[in-house]
Amino acid sequence: MTMEKLLWCFLVWISFSNAFGQKDMSKKAFVFPKESDNSYVSLKAELKKPLKAFTLCFHIYTELAKTRGYSIFSYATKKQFNDILIFWSFGRGYLISVGGPEIVFNVPEVTMTPVHICVSWESITGIVELWVDGKPRVRKSLNKGYSVGTEAIIILGQDQDSFGGGFDANQSLVGDLGDVNMWDFVLTPDQINMVYVGGTFSPNVLDWRELKYEAHGEVFIKPQLWP
Repeated sequence: MTMEKLLWCFLVWISFSNAFGQKDMSKKAFVFPKESDNSYVSLKAELKKPLKAFTLCFHIYTELAKTRGYSIFSYATKKQFNDILIFWSFGRGYLISVGGPEIVFNVPEVTMTPVHICVSWESITGIVELWVDGKPRVRKSLNKGYSVGTEAIIILGQDQDSFGGGFDANQSLVGDLGDVNMWDFVLTPDQINMVYVGGTFSPNVLDWRELKYEAHGEVFIKPQLWP
């Protein structure tokens, strides 16, 4: 990467980092009402060292699953734009990328109701887990030994094809997204089920009750439509 490119990436990261407010988002959701290449939410995470494991949970409500793909969660660093990517791949299922490589979890039944998702990954084994409405899919392996970088730009509702940008309207989320929580370790099955039924388990990377975020474009905060 050239010095000019590194400087540009640093300035982009600084501009994102300095713009965040903090809010308790309990019982609220981000609403992305229409297809767009400029509507998204950027999040700030407190990371002092690379991630060797993580669990990410959220609620999502959209009608897009039967029509096209869309990005849910995009975690980009200067070295890797898909350091963590959670993406619905049309006709395939939930695509999960860590450090570039990706795998797909097939979902046999696509519903038009709110869905609760948890994704976990650990470097030491490469094991990835996907939980849909409290039910686990078969475990898979992805990028064993990798470490997810720090100084990231985290985007909800768009896929970063460059550091903090490169959005495509055809990959944008249209719908509601909420209860986005992230931990720097793998939750146990009992802990995931506790989160699924509405319990709390002290998220230490992203906390929906103390969320540092900035909404861009046409993104609105509304009461959640799920229990």
